[in-house]
Amino acid sequence: MQHITILGATGSIGVSTLDVLARHPERFRVFALTAHSRIDVLAAQCEKFLPQVAVVGSPEAAKSLEAMLAEKGGQTEVAYGEAALCSAASAAGCDVVMAAIVGAAGLAPTLAAAQAGKKVLLANKEALVMSGRLFMDAVAASGATLLPIDSEHNAIFQCLPPSYGRTPSGHGVSKILLTASGGPFLSRPVETLENVTPEEAVAHPNWVMGRKISVDSATMMNKGLEVIEAHWLFGAQSNQIEVVIHPQSVIHSMVSYVDGSVLAQLGNPDMRTPIAHALAYPERIVSGVGPVDLAQIGQLVFQRPDFQRFPCLKLAYDALEAGGTAPAILNAANEVAVQAFLDRKIGFREIDRLIARVMESLPYDQITNIGALLEQDRCARATAQAFIQ
Repeated sequence: MQHITILGATGSIGVSTLDVLARHPERFRVFALTAHSRIDVLAAQCEKFLPQVAVVGSPEAAKSLEAMLAEKGGQTEVAYGEAALCSAASAAGCDVVMAAIVGAAGLAPTLAAAQAGKKVLLANKEALVMSGRLFMDAVAASGATLLPIDSEHNAIFQCLPPSYGRTPSGHGVSKILLTASGGPFLSRPVETLENVTPEEAVAHPNWVMGRKISVDSATMMNKGLEVIEAHWLFGAQSNQIEVVIHPQSVIHSMVSYVDGSVLAQLGNPDMRTPIAHALAYPERIVSGVGPVDLAQIGQLVFQRPDFQRFPCLKLAYDALEAGGTAPAILNAANEVAVQAFLDRKIGFREIDRLIARVMESLPYDQITNIGALLEQDRCARATAQAFIQ
């Protein structure tokens, strides 16, 4: 029996994780669930899965959740704040942590899970993008197990040889090929992107995702962050990570080998597949997702990304090349820019321009500790807000 903490239980990844867990009650039990403000959804989850702990974002939310759970006679302990998140992620009663809090807010509890030696299922790419070497060092020092949940990185993990990362040579990997759907504006004339609305940007053609991640997919910043994540997860340099647009989202990513072979992982676009893979690894369990019908799909299309259409992808490659705190600055500026777009304070094409301005305005320091990293994150956000105003 594995006891699971889900960081971000009310989001799309959290809901999908609970769906998989519910299919295997003999294998998994929920230890803790966390949410920021969707208290009604969290209360329903607590009633069904009976976690020992539930964590929310504020004392007001905690009070509301306690009242809801009291009406149902629940025994779940309610807490709030970042310290409580870190405690839920590192508690002795927890074996596995699904890290699914979106953005920089997920860094502290995800790092706490890694430092505590947990099996960390990483759906929060921003945590690794921001902290890079510090995060990977924490995993190595504690003996934690780190398994990727992003469909692309999970696909790469499945296509790599078992010896990869454990032997210094002989694995024969030449390149990682990250696939991207291209989002909702792949074929839209570039000159019309200035007029994109938030409603259009969040309407992803293949995946069901949150609003922030959906906008990141539309700008392809999501793929840029995945390039940086792939660098840290798999030890690949920027020239070994290639992005390929694949609108059908059937091939989730590929690994190219020196002998000319290319291994690909295919599946329907449903996050329950990588979630189930990581939960049971190295076994396979039922996820609730059906097999791909290749005959019905008919054809698979691929094309190279256009940096004129997707400048955010180029910014991410630049940040990876620059190193140090550049990826953290990139991520912070993007989070502010995307929220400003969703709030209708800036236009769609102003997202990449704002990120570029912030990156040009701040120095790229070396990452020495989490405190310095968070200060750089704060500074980048303040700079972005100042430009917006």
